[in-house]
Amino acid sequence: MLTTRIPSFVRHATRLLSTAILLSPALRAQRTAVEAEHAIVTSVHFLASEAGVEVLKKGGNAVDAAAATAFALAVVYPYAGTLGAGGFMLIHLADGRDVVVDYRETAPSSASRDMYLGPDGNVTSGPGSSTLGWRASGVPGMVAGFALALQRYGSGKVTWSDVIEPARRLAAEGHRVSQYTAYLFKGSAEKLAQFSESRRVFLADGAMIKSGELWRQPDLAATLVRLQKDGPREFYEGKTARLIADAMAKNSGTISLADLKTYRPVERTPLRGTYRGFDIVSMPPPSSGGIALIQMLGMLEPFDVALLGPNSAAKYHLFTETMRRAFRDRAEYLGDPDFATIPVADLLDRAYLKKRMADFDPTRASRSDQTAPGLGPIKVTSHTPGAADPSRSQVVALRSQVQNESTETTHFSIVDGSGNAVSNTYTLNGAFGSGVTIPGTGIMMNNEMDDFTSKLGVKNMFGLIQGPANSIAPGKRPLSAMTPTFVLKNGAVVLVTGSPGGPTIISTVLAIITNIIDHSMPVQQAVDFPRFHHQWMPDELTFDRHSMSPDTMKILSNMGHNLKERPTVIIGDGETIAVDPKTKLLHGAADPRKPDSKSVGY
Repeated sequence: MLTTRIPSFVRHATRLLSTAILLSPALRAQRTAVEAEHAIVTSVHFLASEAGVEVLKKGGNAVDAAAATAFALAVVYPYAGTLGAGGFMLIHLADGRDVVVDYRETAPSSASRDMYLGPDGNVTSGPGSSTLGWRASGVPGMVAGFALALQRYGSGKVTWSDVIEPARRLAAEGHRVSQYTAYLFKGSAEKLAQFSESRRVFLADGAMIKSGELWRQPDLAATLVRLQKDGPREFYEGKTARLIADAMAKNSGTISLADLKTYRPVERTPLRGTYRGFDIVSMPPPSSGGIALIQMLGMLEPFDVALLGPNSAAKYHLFTETMRRAFRDRAEYLGDPDFATIPVADLLDRAYLKKRMADFDPTRASRSDQTAPGLGPIKVTSHTPGAADPSRSQVVALRSQVQNESTETTHFSIVDGSGNAVSNTYTLNGAFGSGVTIPGTGIMMNNEMDDFTSKLGVKNMFGLIQGPANSIAPGKRPLSAMTPTFVLKNGAVVLVTGSPGGPTIISTVLAIITNIIDHSMPVQQAVDFPRFHHQWMPDELTFDRHSMSPDTMKILSNMGHNLKERPTVIIGDGETIAVDPKTKLLHGAADPRKPDSKSVGY
């Protein structure tokens, strides 16, 4: 096995450390997953999970429950997902089919490649930038995406109005604000206060919404009633659309009524890979998540990961080097497949992945500024009007310090009693998106335009450097890291997972899958276990606070890794469901990193 190349002193030291940590009182007193016989919903907020189960008990399937969960999250968790958001839904049907509904936001028709560059050629900041204000939003896809999913894959036993009803009730009658939600409002108060409607709705005009307070959202409730009465196209062609377009026009925004009217979600074919006898089903472009995940699993498979232990220095080193290479390919090749030819098959080819790891040194860290780009006959052909063909030096121009990783995305997982499953991730991008709330609607808008390449060689808010395939163009979907994923065995789902967290989404999903397959962890322990992340640029190995021992840190530093502990910001939120292949019992693992997360089943 290739693991014999790892030095004996590293194997010995890190095995001792792994054993010590696994025997610690904290891990001996493991939490257990929620067990259910019929169906289960796992999400970041208990009220949203309950909304999904409410629809399941009415006869709905996993897709129906997904819509109910997502609309409820738009009421109780506006920090990360609202009607002004977009994302990806991965669906496994009881008949064995796997499908993707891509409801990612699109760039408005007024968008252009250099729209966020100032007169000096540098990327602008503040209101009017790709991160804040009226010009930061892509055309939202959330409403259209769930409408398409219900039309084609719903049970037919519950209506469009039925799946919205729990959300409408929560908005109209109100819900008690949790301590965590109140904390999120307070933490984003400076951003929200810049926009009068956001200040009114989410900050109570500066009085602040307190923990335990009953919070009603009458404007959002009215919007949900219009959607119930007039159907999903109301958002894109009715009163709601006019309110959005009028507000954008009055504030020099970019989204027009025509942009809303022409938005359409897209069905795509999921990516498939394998890992140690399991089938991996995940997101295709315009998400980078599925490609990067399957690449990393392919690079890892020749190594005996189980022998390394779950948190040894040798494992940290090996995983970091696979992440470094996958994220290098992400920057080089990935974008919207409707605008660029993405070499998916070449990137996932096992011979290519073997070449990618040919220069792996088990004793030394690579340097990201010297990490080779893709090998072999791989080339992206850009179809974006005016896109440049930059030199390699432009793409790797900056080695800036990574910003605190944000988690302003939300993921939920659902399995129903018939064998249907949904893994759904959707997002506003930044915390409370662009900060803009559309007057009269209660809808917080996204700042998804920052996921495009505003300027070659310049990082986005997540510290990611991205390539020309991801340049801005009208109607284009920005590159994403969202990674809703299924793991199957003999055609049956055994794991449903995904996460928020910008680029750390990919490393979180990788960690959960390998914790279960390689380290035989129960699903709750696999979700709870400490995480780490590397994204090529900046060249830093970041890890959960207090999760790495001084001995391990010393070994990794001596190998040449640049370590950075995350003092406050967590890595991921892996809301996950495991299916026992023998008993068919469902095990929901809500991630403890988010205080309000909960698995609800029956």
